[in-house]
Amino acid sequence: MDQAETVRTPSSWVVVGLDNGGTCNNATVLDATGQFLVNNLVENPSRVLDGPESAVEALADAFNGILQLTSTPLSLVRAVGLDTPGPASAHGVISSKGATNFNQVSWHGFDIRGALEARLGLPVVYNNDGNAAALYAHHRHFGAAAPEHSSVSAIVGTGLGGGVVEAGQVVRGAAGMAGELGHVQIPLHGVLEDGQPVPQCNCGFAGDVESIASLTGIKNNLLPYWLTRFPDHPLNDEPIAKAAKALRGYGEKDDALALAVFGQQAKAIGKLFTIAANFTDPSAYFLGGGVVEAEPHFRQWFLNSVREATALRDEQKAVATFALVPDRDMAGARGAAVAALNQVSPL
Repeated sequence: MDQAETVRTPSSWVVVGLDNGGTCNNATVLDATGQFLVNNLVENPSRVLDGPESAVEALADAFNGILQLTSTPLSLVRAVGLDTPGPASAHGVISSKGATNFNQVSWHGFDIRGALEARLGLPVVYNNDGNAAALYAHHRHFGAAAPEHSSVSAIVGTGLGGGVVEAGQVVRGAAGMAGELGHVQIPLHGVLEDGQPVPQCNCGFAGDVESIASLTGIKNNLLPYWLTRFPDHPLNDEPIAKAAKALRGYGEKDDALALAVFGQQAKAIGKLFTIAANFTDPSAYFLGGGVVEAEPHFRQWFLNSVREATALRDEQKAVATFALVPDRDMAGARGAAVAALNQVSPL
């Protein structure tokens, strides 16, 4: 368990937030007044590749470690928030077909929320990682006014996650699959170049947001096309997967090829947000993922490009906010904790 730089002990009852990832778990503690007890990442190995039993034990280790780090007695913990990558049900049952981080057969249909609840003996509130980050962005941005607002978040990573928050609460949907924004199919006019192949998504859709605005979309669709337009670019000498991961560094240096690729991603997210504007008319549009970790001038350029590609009515422009998801690496655990706090002490 990594040591956080800043830690304080609780003065009231608390909830714990646990963010489960493919490599590490991140843990945090949120007290009844809405204050986090740690200001930095606190991680331990997630052990998901070792199977469900080992992974649940690793989550229990993360839970115990964060209590020890913050000098929090177990008796003060009222609930635990958990997030994992999807797809999973609203109640934390991993898809029957598995998922990116849960591809072993033993994970298929596994109730990770229920297993952790049984292991800890405490109520566990589940969200997928995109929803958790969206919830944190919403509450961090609006504070005490969170229940009065709605928001939509797009989280760009290996895929494209996100979430829809209405009146301060995550919209889950009947099957728990609301907010799967990456698989919203968008109009491609104005996004693709003439003659550019229609991007294909791993989910089987063509022209959804994730097929463009994700690392996978860069590797499979955008970069192979743009490298043909820049035949002398140094990335032509790299394997495509390595080139895709290196592209953000070129973008930070205002490289023409990289800006063309990320410009198309921004346009795709803008199309998504335009659809959202006509469905939910949110107060805020949040953008998260790897771009948040980029150099400030580049992430501001990307956010501005998304804003410019989002078609809002004048009335919407007057009241809508565009912002980056804060504390990207901690957003999942913090959002999971906010969800648990809302469950224990509803807004």
